[in-house]
Amino acid sequence: MTSKLPSRYPMLSIGLHWLMLLLIAAAYCFIELREWFPKGSDTRSLFKSLHYMMGLSVLFLVGLRILLRLLIRVPAIEPLPSYWNRLASAGVHVLLYAFMIAMPMLGWLLLSSEGESIRYFGLPLPALLNENAQRAEQIEEIHEALGEFGYFLIGAHALAALLHHYWFKDNTLKRMLPWPLK
Repeated sequence: MTSKLPSRYPMLSIGLHWLMLLLIAAAYCFIELREWFPKGSDTRSLFKSLHYMMGLSVLFLVGLRILLRLLIRVPAIEPLPSYWNRLASAGVHVLLYAFMIAMPMLGWLLLSSEGESIRYFGLPLPALLNENAQRAEQIEEIHEALGEFGYFLIGAHALAALLHHYWFKDNTLKRMLPWPLK
């Protein structure tokens, strides 16, 4: 006897999904807005610190998301998408999870390589690497390039959810919304 899959993700999964979107959006906003202020200014430093804290929050929460993903039964998409659509979806999800781990880790490695103190809401975190300016430059280039790719990846994920809802007319989007959608 098989039990019917739930029609929606559990509220904890839904809440984490949208919270992490807000944290990622905030991380992007803070790092972009810091450019409006002169180097060395308190506001610029504050925005950089907030960027770090948002990124580290994503890193700490992604572990919980992965654990939930392994423990819960994923709601079925109805009607079932094509094999290629499911394969593309799985690929994008793997990239999103890799992004949510790699970006904050690269940021932490970058700060470590720059010899900066790493604080998470006042709590000191250990340096992951010794200070090395050349390595810091290389990590920064990777972090920035991956950040640019993140715009595309997040946009593709959002566009796919909308396509599933309005074009394919399946329940992909409805499964993750915090409110019922007709």
